[in-house]
Amino acid sequence: MNVRHAKQIGRGAATAALATGLILGLSGCGGDEKPPQDGKPVKNSAPAKADGGAGAQQPSQQQEPTEVLGTLTGQDGFELAINSAERDAGGFVTVKGTLKNTSGSTRAFPAGARGDEMEIVKHSNSLGGATLLDGVGKKRYYVLRDTDGRPLTTTGLDMMKGGASLPVFMQFPAPPATATEVSLQVPTFTPATIKLS
Repeated sequence: MNVRHAKQIGRGAATAALATGLILGLSGCGGDEKPPQDGKPVKNSAPAKADGGAGAQQPSQQQEPTEVLGTLTGQDGFELAINSAERDAGGFVTVKGTLKNTSGSTRAFPAGARGDEMEIVKHSNSLGGATLLDGVGKKRYYVLRDTDGRPLTTTGLDMMKGGASLPVFMQFPAPPATATEVSLQVPTFTPATIKLS
């Protein structure tokens, strides 16, 4: 075998190896998945996209907390059930609850619940007007805000379908440890006394 013939064979082998590598690489990029040979369906590991609108919440998809510390009743069939009010090490109290439209039709969340402070009003509908009232210490605690003035509470509350519910939260400075019960007040809602844990 001469040198020229050996070079041609070497080039042919390199070309075949390159073509095989390209075919294998392209087959790994295919978007269509074929079902496995055993007949079992393939599970999609990508998370489902959730619609951010409050009106899109489906009551059957959410497991509502069972413990209710207090309930605030609002306008047009809105109800706010408080499920927890916990102190944390940073000197805050985080109140969590479930906002529900108990009416049979789609309703707009009352804009008055965000209060009337201009810094909060400019940041969409929210529970920004909420306060904790410590009756013993005679002090009122307002919802905390970030550096841009946004309230540290659920925002973007808009339309809600009849029967729909949505988890919500509010964060306040913590009253003294001696305050075990406070009154949670939200504009347009009736107040409720809740225990801090």
